[in-house]
Amino acid sequence: MLNFKIASICFVIESITIGLLYYFLGISLWWFLVPILSYKFFVIWGSANIQSNFYTKTYCKADTDEKVIALSFDDGPNKEHTPKVLSILEENHATATFFVIGKNIQGNESIIKKIDAAGHTIGNHTFSHSFFIDFKSKAGFMYELDATSDIVYNIIKKRMKFFRPPYGVTTPHLAGASKALNYDIIGWNIRSLDTTNDKEEKIANRVISQIKPGAIILFHDTSEKTAQVLKQTLNFAKENGFKIASVEELLKLKAY
Repeated sequence: MLNFKIASICFVIESITIGLLYYFLGISLWWFLVPILSYKFFVIWGSANIQSNFYTKTYCKADTDEKVIALSFDDGPNKEHTPKVLSILEENHATATFFVIGKNIQGNESIIKKIDAAGHTIGNHTFSHSFFIDFKSKAGFMYELDATSDIVYNIIKKRMKFFRPPYGVTTPHLAGASKALNYDIIGWNIRSLDTTNDKEEKIANRVISQIKPGAIILFHDTSEKTAQVLKQTLNFAKENGFKIASVEELLKLKAY
C-alpha cells in the first residue's frame, strides 16, 4: 500500500533518474515536473483521505462479517444538540463514541459526565479544531491533545486514548504527536455529511445505503438535523439486525 515513506522514496528515485537523463542525454528540465507534481498529488491525497493510512495507521472500520456497527459524533459537547442525541441513544439502548473539542467543554462539563455515565466512550478531537490546525508542529499537536485530555480527565478521571483528526486530515506532525502520546487514530468509512445543507431524508439515505458489517459512521452532535437522521439510522439497524456498539467494542481497542 502506498504511504508517505514509499512516495518519498519514489520521488527521490524519479528525480535522480531524470537528473541523470538530463546530464547524459540532455532531456528537458521540464521532466522534473513529473516527480514533483506526482509527489504533491499523493501527499495531498494521503493527507485528505483518512482511510489511506498514508502517514500512520488509522482505524476506519472493523474487519468482520458480524452485523455490528459503531456510531461516532464529532465536535461536541453542544448544549442544545448533544443532550438530544444522548436521549435518542438511551431510548434505543445504543452506545456511541463522542470525539470532543476541548474549547467546547467549558460550561458543558455536566454533558461530559452524562456521556460517560451513560456508558458511551469519549475521544479526543483536539482543543481548538482550528481551520489552520494542520499547519501545526508536532509540539503544537501535542499541546492540542494534552489540553483536551487534561480537561476531560479532570471531569471523569479517565485518560482518552482515541483521537480523531479534525476534518479527517492527517500530517506527519499529527502522526508523530499521536504516536508520542500513544493515541489510536480513529476514522470512519461512512460520512453522513449531516452539517451540509442536505435535507434529513437525503442524509439518512446516504448513511443507510452504505451500512455494512464493521462500519463506523461519522455524525456531528452540533447539527439540528442529526437527531432525526440518527433515529432513522437506528430504526434501519434494528429492522435489519445490526447491533450498535461503541468504537471501543467494535475495534476491540481500549478507549482509556
